[in-house]
Amino acid sequence: MSMYFHFRAIPPAALRNSPAWLEKLFEDGWDAVRERIGRHREEVLDGGYLDHEHLYADALPGEGPHTQVVLGGRRIPHRDPSSPPFQLLTAAQTNRVAAYLATADFEALWRNARADLLKPYEGQDAEPEVRGAFAAAHRDLTAFYGQTAQYGDAVVKWLVL
Repeated sequence: MSMYFHFRAIPPAALRNSPAWLEKLFEDGWDAVRERIGRHREEVLDGGYLDHEHLYADALPGEGPHTQVVLGGRRIPHRDPSSPPFQLLTAAQTNRVAAYLATADFEALWRNARADLLKPYEGQDAEPEVRGAFAAAHRDLTAFYGQTAQYGDAVVKWLVL
């Protein structure tokens, strides 16, 4: 797997504000990550994560949980300044994102972002496949945030290069 955006659920009492500690959260091999994804304790978006951000952040004007689904959160710099920062959503923010996703209408989100999301595929009949990929990611993110909020956990995110 190449570049991807990684989400990890963490109990608030276990959180550390240390870049070294946060980096260790993302050191596991792909098999361990895949197991946690199956339990909705972790989620990943492939290199198209910015497109997923567009699906949510452009849905409504202004700030709110819709802007925190993918890229939102307090930035914590990585030890290596050339690496992307970590992003942290508190348990309360995670709960708001989960509530937003639980009520979000994927069809409305898709209609709003459709033209922009299909631009890279212009001239191709790719809409069913592209829409299906976004719908699947939406379901996965909804399940991840819902389970995480149910446990009262926070979310740490990092772009893995």
